[in-house]
Amino acid sequence: MGYDDILPHLGGFGRYQRRIYVLLCLPAICCAFHKLAGVFLLAVPDYRCQLPYELANASYAMEPERISMAFPIDTLTKKRSTCSYLDANFTESYWSGGTPAAGVRHCNQWVYDRSKFESSTVTDWDMVCDRGWLRASADSLFMVGVMLGSIGFGYLSDKYGRKPIFFASLVLQVIFGVLAGVAPEFFTYTLARMVVGATTSGVFLVAYVIAMEMVGPNDRLYAGVVCMMFFSVGYMLTAAFAYFIHEWRMLQIALTLPGVLFLCYWWFIPESARWLLSNGRPTEAIKLIERAAQCNGLTVPQEALDKLQEEDKVSSQQQEDTNEAKPSLLDVFKYPNLRRKALLIFFDWFVNSLTYYGLSWNTNNLGGNPLLNFVISGAVEIPAYSFLLVTLNRWGRRTILCGCMIFAGAMLLTTMAVPQSEQWLIVVLAMLGKMAITSSYGTVYVFSAEQFPTVIRNVALGASSTSARVGGILAPYFNLLGEYWQPLPLLIFGSLAFVGGVLSLLLPETHNQKLPETIADGENFGKQKTVPGNGGGGGIIGGGRDVERTAEEMQVLSKPEPPSSPEHHDVAVTDGATDGENRTEKY
Repeated sequence: MGYDDILPHLGGFGRYQRRIYVLLCLPAICCAFHKLAGVFLLAVPDYRCQLPYELANASYAMEPERISMAFPIDTLTKKRSTCSYLDANFTESYWSGGTPAAGVRHCNQWVYDRSKFESSTVTDWDMVCDRGWLRASADSLFMVGVMLGSIGFGYLSDKYGRKPIFFASLVLQVIFGVLAGVAPEFFTYTLARMVVGATTSGVFLVAYVIAMEMVGPNDRLYAGVVCMMFFSVGYMLTAAFAYFIHEWRMLQIALTLPGVLFLCYWWFIPESARWLLSNGRPTEAIKLIERAAQCNGLTVPQEALDKLQEEDKVSSQQQEDTNEAKPSLLDVFKYPNLRRKALLIFFDWFVNSLTYYGLSWNTNNLGGNPLLNFVISGAVEIPAYSFLLVTLNRWGRRTILCGCMIFAGAMLLTTMAVPQSEQWLIVVLAMLGKMAITSSYGTVYVFSAEQFPTVIRNVALGASSTSARVGGILAPYFNLLGEYWQPLPLLIFGSLAFVGGVLSLLLPETHNQKLPETIADGENFGKQKTVPGNGGGGGIIGGGRDVERTAEEMQVLSKPEPPSSPEHHDVAVTDGATDGENRTEKY
């Protein structure tokens, strides 16, 4: 008997569970603030060189006839250069002469158009032209922090408990979020933001795990998707803060301070009962179970609680007695079919993360109103997740993953055929691509969890998530290429998404299939012929055996042993996944 067997006695997803679940979803809003704030903190307004005769408070606007006499044509962009100016004296006689100077000088200072962005880190620290790579590095290092945080805080939450690590992450997030807002220079700002990135994993990942560990297999798909929707709400609210707060330091602090409100959770949020049970603390877990039952107006039979304690002792003894070596990630690469599937899955995670974050951070470069573009980019995630709720268990995982990635790639590649004068159409196509890649990103977690055998599922998903983090780390550098040719980032994202979608057709469908448990099962899965079985299930024929599937086998994933390191991913939409598979750091 496990916690899932106790849930029916608690009324399933009852009033107590719903209340705690909603409270734990709210921190996702603050994590979205921090993950998307870089769009405004690192915003690049229009700029030009500050000419030698101009003062620091010079106006950005210049007479058209003077622009041609002051700035050369950039040979790459075919536009007036923003990083160099003509080597002239700029006297009245020069302006009236009508002949531009032949020499060129590089800029040392710049004048910014402050009509859209009053200030940003870019305007304060002149991160333009040859220093533009610093902007990409700031976002990239933030994602490095996310990766390190998912590994570190995930491990600590497994070892010391969900609740203390959640609050430790929350306190660090507030402290370093404020520090980033008062940072005197780029290095301090970037280091503080990197720590904040790590804490988004600690806050959101741990809160998500607690929430998901309270619900049973039948509710996890919906609970996971709704939690992602809270992140999308935070996504859109970030634009509301930016609309009213135009100074980047105040914006950073304003986005950080709501986290203080969650400190009061210490008195409302319990430790995870599943974690207590898996760590030999059944007495405390039973107290939480009884409290939940009382809140829901129910009573858990004493024999069920007694059996829970007895089986916990047996499980602990079995873990002490076993000395068998556990399979590792290296076993995946020893077998050709497993290796092929793993490499395809790793590539899918990389592409989904790269495209998702690339599009999320690229809204300022699409043209038109950057705030409106940003809000639309967040709003399209709601129908994307709703789509998963309706289709994921009907159409199959591979169909959704491949279809969404191919559709996203097609929409982004189509922008190449749209003239620059039709900016609205480019925005529409980019947002359709964003909606599709959000759906595929939500699907790849479930699909991957069902591809890998139980004995290595956790560590394989951790490796998959690392591939996703690499995509997020590289995304800012791909967006930087838009300075040289605006459509280039969308072309890269679209091409990779399209290729990833097509290659995913090589993966076997997992919906309503018996999940692989051993390395041998994983190697044979996808190579064997699936035939219909009784009760809507099926059998796997191969290796000299015919395995008949039951309804329970098709519905519930086999429970893996507690992982040594948790999954670290942005989207965790689970359907019947077990404790160790309900990990996320989202977005």
